Amino acid sequence: MDQFEKKLRDYISYNNVDGEHLIFQESCHSVEEAAKTSNSSPEDFVKNICMVDQQGSLIVAIVKGEDKVSSKRVGKALNIKPPRIASPEEILEKTGFICGGVPSFGYEAAFLIDPRVLEKEIVYSGGGSQRALLKISTEELQRANRGQVVRIRK
Repeated sequence: MDQFEKKLRDYISYNNVDGEHLIFQESCHSVEEAAKTSNSSPEDFVKNICMVDQQGSLIVAIVKGEDKVSSKRVGKALNIKPPRIASPEEILEKTGFICGGVPSFGYEAAFLIDPRVLEKEIVYSGGGSQRALLKISTEELQRANRGQVVRIRK
């Protein structure tokens, strides 16, 4: 278990988040890799798209694996100018996790959850590293990040 996986596992334990932390030998960086590695379907995954607003604050747009995020819709939901995608360095600095392993909670951000995510009962999300996933109910995911449900997909 690497430092990022341990950090997420400690957060889950300390905050009583009900989810299953899975660590693999293979990469789970992309939705396609993660689906193959976990022997599940790409429709079972969510992506945590990290964005930055004009003040430098982190926004995490959570969409289903096959969906794309609309920065205009994110801006509209938060009543701000459309944010930009965060760089890998900003993602590590602001979330404490590496790009490709960012979980859907566990750090300071404005969390937005697309309603299509909640159509699923159970989803897979980033597990802290590029080799880890978190299997969690969408109800628990929203409880853990107190996210606002709003349409943010294109």
